[in-house]
Amino acid sequence: MGVSPEMAPDEDTYLTIHFEKGVPTAVNGKEMGGVELIEYLNEVGGKNGIGLNDLVENRLVGMKSRGVYENPAGAILYKAHDILETITLDRDTMHYKELVAHRFAELVYFGQWYTPLREALSAFVSSTQQTVTGDVKVKLYKGNIINAGVTSPYTLYSEDFATFDADDVYNQKDSAGFINLFGLPIKVKAILEAERNNK
Repeated sequence: MGVSPEMAPDEDTYLTIHFEKGVPTAVNGKEMGGVELIEYLNEVGGKNGIGLNDLVENRLVGMKSRGVYENPAGAILYKAHDILETITLDRDTMHYKELVAHRFAELVYFGQWYTPLREALSAFVSSTQQTVTGDVKVKLYKGNIINAGVTSPYTLYSEDFATFDADDVYNQKDSAGFINLFGLPIKVKAILEAERNNK
């Protein structure tokens, strides 16, 4: 399907992938069904040395097994989807989804698709994808997938609010109170432990 990164072209390849509610629907402005999209990304990604994995994994019975996998489309879509989620999901949802993703993958790998837990996790993931809509531009170069830009009508990122220089958005004096409150539980724990250790 593909070539090793060393054998990939010396020129980079750019792709713009459009997602609707977390589902990829178009590449470089061309709408595609799922199979066509995967086949296209496998071809383009394979030529650029994308998606080659050589790993040792844990089998269901607990034995270690070495596997070599080639999945250019999966690697590209995983990276692009992750890039889009960084601007469309809030911090807590994104962090929790990362925990859920590990368990979800384990259930699928172990053949437990038709279980209540997998169904419940799918419902959670589906709810997180309602705002995961937008365009992700990636650069493919010798086995690497590099973020080249992302836009979404549901972005939670605002350059105006992200800067800590503008006084009308962020008051530097607010940080002292926040730091004191945020660190208070740690301070109290340290004081109480010191008192116990001195007894």
